[in-house]
Amino acid sequence: MSLVGCGGERAENELVIGMELTYPPFEMKDDNGNPTGISYDMAVALAEKLGRKLVVKDMRFEGLRPALESGKIDLIFSSMTITEERKKGIDFSDPYVGTELGILVAKDSTITGIGDLNREGITVAVKLATTGHDYAVAELKNAKLKVLNEAGNCVEEVIQGKADAFIYDQLSVFGFWEERKDTTRPILDRFRREYWGIGIRKGNDALRESVNAFLKDFRAAGGYTRLSDKYLADRKEEFEKMGTGFVEE
Repeated sequence: MSLVGCGGERAENELVIGMELTYPPFEMKDDNGNPTGISYDMAVALAEKLGRKLVVKDMRFEGLRPALESGKIDLIFSSMTITEERKKGIDFSDPYVGTELGILVAKDSTITGIGDLNREGITVAVKLATTGHDYAVAELKNAKLKVLNEAGNCVEEVIQGKADAFIYDQLSVFGFWEERKDTTRPILDRFRREYWGIGIRKGNDALRESVNAFLKDFRAAGGYTRLSDKYLADRKEEFEKMGTGFVEE
């Protein structure tokens, strides 16, 4: 059973997981407003494995770490990249997905790769608290950054000519392009490899070990393949046609 909420008393034996349900096909809502997606299906399997009742709390991405650190949630299961900076405040499970950053530009843009962005006069849109944001801060010292709360707003900045590029994860960049082929173009050349993990509060070693055991068993049982076939088959085929990498289980 899964619930979506923002607060209230914790019931005994609940496994409370934080997600931002705006990131299809990993974390999203169905037509009835219920959580669905790859991460949600995995969370259901994890809760069942642990013998606990699943509760999903939908919150903004930048609020996930504070919620975990304060004990409002037990886990972050929201396509969160493992970084050294994040590891200062929280622990992570073993990696369960490897992916890349990508770039979305206007269809008629002359930009061909990441090397074209680190220049004066270039404006790069990024979503707050993402690794695209972190990368731009660290590597694009000469560009102007436009930091926004929603990925969709970053896309609109590119379409409207207010930003020259949007840096986000490769799969989402591809998805945004699919929806807006008449106005955008994806750049999927590999320039930053990333690995996702489940966020765990520091000191909760028992839960971390249980999560890692689940991930190992889930992979061995073909769980990743089943979810990839369910949610990503079409995109995987398109990535292969384009000759670029794809998410790695």
